[in-house]
Amino acid sequence: MRILGLVPARGGSKGIPGKNAKILSGKPLIQYTLEAAKAAESLTELIVSTDSDELMQLSRNLGVEAPFKRPDELASDTASSLAVVQHAVSYLQTLGREFDAVCLLQPTTPFRTASDIDSAVARFIDGGYDSLLSVREVPHQFHPDWVYLSSNDETISLATGTSTPKPQRQLLKKAYYRDGAIYITRITTLKKDSLYGDRIGYVVNDSQRFVNIDDWEDWQRAERILKEQ
Repeated sequence: MRILGLVPARGGSKGIPGKNAKILSGKPLIQYTLEAAKAAESLTELIVSTDSDELMQLSRNLGVEAPFKRPDELASDTASSLAVVQHAVSYLQTLGREFDAVCLLQPTTPFRTASDIDSAVARFIDGGYDSLLSVREVPHQFHPDWVYLSSNDETISLATGTSTPKPQRQLLKKAYYRDGAIYITRITTLKKDSLYGDRIGYVVNDSQRFVNIDDWEDWQRAERILKEQ
């Protein structure tokens, strides 16, 4: 399969200003993702989608193509990942560059490796999925069967819609949350205006070297991980 590696990198960020270009232990944050993606053997091509002149130049200096400047309407806090991916695919199609799937790699999860990417792509292809996500296991105390949601009448009810929680931890099915490191989607799924489709595969990320950087606390944790390494 022809897999497009796509790194989405906005210039702005409310939590950490200029986050994607900010220096993390000697390297711009985006560089960690670009280096892993470049080393991955499963990606046919790799590009960066950004609205920032600085990030465009930084990507090119690192040997990664930034073929267009992302429109302002796709660079806001409310712009969806689906729209960003569809825009990139559509742009490349106008140049005659066709792909079977897109592998979305967000700079905010800097510690995924080339091996992680290749393993995810292999599982995606072998499983024939519409999409595939990298996930982490939900700790049992936060399992959906034990989580309560609040309602407008100041009561709570189980997220599953049942009236009674499962009494024993051993009865809980494994639950996962997406970790933001790897998303892979078929082009045919994107054409249906979905990033996921019906058949969603997954790979479990159980690495201790994980952080999804959203705020300063996350940034400091990333620095600690690198220092300990």
